[in-house]
Amino acid sequence: MSTSRLPLSILKSPSHSLYSLGLGCSKPATVSRRLPHSDAATSIVVSPLPRHSWIAVLPPPAAADLIHLISWLIMAYSEPTSTDREAMQVNTGLRKPRILLAASGSVAAIKFGNLCHCFSEWAEVRAVATKSSLHFIDRAALPKDVIFYTDEDEWATWNKIGDSVLHIELRRWADIMVIAPLSANTLGKIAGGLCDNLLTCIVRAWDYNKPLFVAPAMNTFMWNNPFTERHLMSIDELGISLIPPVSKRLACGDYGNGAMAEPSLIYSTVRLFAESRNQSGDGKVG
Repeated sequence: MSTSRLPLSILKSPSHSLYSLGLGCSKPATVSRRLPHSDAATSIVVSPLPRHSWIAVLPPPAAADLIHLISWLIMAYSEPTSTDREAMQVNTGLRKPRILLAASGSVAAIKFGNLCHCFSEWAEVRAVATKSSLHFIDRAALPKDVIFYTDEDEWATWNKIGDSVLHIELRRWADIMVIAPLSANTLGKIAGGLCDNLLTCIVRAWDYNKPLFVAPAMNTFMWNNPFTERHLMSIDELGISLIPPVSKRLACGDYGNGAMAEPSLIYSTVRLFAESRNQSGDGKVG
């Protein structure tokens, strides 16, 4: 690709912020459209990362820009024309994208059901959860058509040599993997190559020609810890794409950076990548 990967120093710079457009779960952003005004300081900068994701980086918007933003959103999410529909049908191929969603042990896993609903409107979804994440996930809130796997399923499906191995089968099945939330513990495991549960075994076996996104969630002090920066650099070298956390009131009561990006933003980021990749012909998804 013609543009290089955004370095982590830019993602962490105080002069930039990842601004949620509130895109919702039903339609993604389109790469070709920009805010309808000429001020370069407030335009969206979308940079394709090698192999994987698209990150939208904007300076904090001024109040005067909100009118322009609303107008742009109305235009971007109006009903597509018949020509648009035909193009979408061609680009999505003969089947839906296959998205493997995974949750690790963060309180942000309470949003996992919402995340699954967002993706199931567009893609075929399977879900994986670590043992600690089950404390926060309401299984009854998951879409009925989403197959849900835990560590116990890894062993229940194998009895003898020649039987399928679940983490390998899920790795083969998925077009894209999304880990949201990614806890500090699971981040450290992935960075160190550890694989002691179903989720980390999938990551260890992952084909990095296919996209893998992570959306971290942890306390601000954990996010700012020097180990976190080292771990982020390690997974960046693997080709894993980061959807950065946001600043808000955290579960512990502190205010700061470390909250998982909203499910709608995670969904929009992944779908934007997938559909733009289909349009460019660079490794079709689905």
